[in-house]
Amino acid sequence: MMDNFKEDIAVNRRPLLNNLLYAMAWVLIVIFGAYALLMLQVVMYAFDVFSLVTTVIAAAVAILLFIYKDNLKLEYEYTFTNGSLDFAKVLRGAKRKELGSMTVANVSACGHVAHDSFQRFLSMKDVKKKNWFLNRDGNLFYFYYVKENEKNMIIIEPSEDMVEMIKRYLPVGVYQG
Repeated sequence: MMDNFKEDIAVNRRPLLNNLLYAMAWVLIVIFGAYALLMLQVVMYAFDVFSLVTTVIAAAVAILLFIYKDNLKLEYEYTFTNGSLDFAKVLRGAKRKELGSMTVANVSACGHVAHDSFQRFLSMKDVKKKNWFLNRDGNLFYFYYVKENEKNMIIIEPSEDMVEMIKRYLPVGVYQG
């Protein structure tokens, strides 16, 4: 018997804004970092609280921009293998972070976000929603499941081929359309 395997990567279809913001983040990292270093010299030469505060703020901004800049070059990877679906976040095409894994047979409901059932599950009380997609106008697909008495919903943007493969492993009545 052959394995059913499909891998999809969700990329931003309009990357221009994110590329501009990424470049601007690097410029701001350099500016705030240089400013913090210059102000550090001022603080060491003639200490005053205002100079110390601006040095710390400039350094903090540079560090935070450095840490979070890769989120502007984000992709999501979905891997389906024989009823198991794995999710990962890929930053800048280099750093991969596993988000989770699920067996689609354990899903209570799933379907396209455009279907009425999505709003019904989304409006339920205490649902933890995980948005693992990049394009709001994409082919969004949701999974609703209960794990350890917690209601969860995952929203992804798989290809139609992957959706058809997932449907084959779902219990009867789970797919909502």
